[in-house]
Amino acid sequence: MRATAIDQSQSRAERRNFQRVRVKIYGRFMLEDRTEHPCQVIDMSPGNAALRADRIGLPGEKVIAYIDHIGRIEGVVTRTLDDGFAMTIIASDRKKDKLAAQLTWLANKHELDLPEDRRHERVAPRNPLTTLQLTDGRQYQCRIIDLSLSGAAVEIDVKPAIGVHIVLGTMRGQVVRHFEDGIAIEFAVLQRSDTLESEFSGE
Repeated sequence: MRATAIDQSQSRAERRNFQRVRVKIYGRFMLEDRTEHPCQVIDMSPGNAALRADRIGLPGEKVIAYIDHIGRIEGVVTRTLDDGFAMTIIASDRKKDKLAAQLTWLANKHELDLPEDRRHERVAPRNPLTTLQLTDGRQYQCRIIDLSLSGAAVEIDVKPAIGVHIVLGTMRGQVVRHFEDGIAIEFAVLQRSDTLESEFSGE
């Protein structure tokens, strides 16, 4: 119990020392029972992070996470949230300085990408049939109506809730909109045109 109290105290101190950055990046985390689960980072500082996840760690439980653009982080669960949990990040000062630089880059990239994403040309893939997988492992056949470097419109019989993260083919993303015959997906990271070509060319 004492360890948990100390960790929570450190988390409060770190919240004062580091500015939290709102991000939308994906990853996986491992709990003490060595099970791995997908997650989405909601906000993060060099000292702590809030993760959205289906599986929630218990306060005081150790966590190892692998986050896109960030890499491996270790820490301890400090509190549970409605749809996830918050954790401290245990790292050296050098590692925290690196995290601060990465988070600054991500925050700036997000701001810069917003208008750019709207200008990405949307094209119809040569092989529109693929699978969409939910975090619980369920898979559904779907047809890509069009896609760009930043997202895709997909015709599908099911409509996962807005905000749910999915895997389209091999690309991670998030449901951002529903329409009559399907859903719109925003990719977790900006894709390269050659990656999209090889993924959906049908070759």
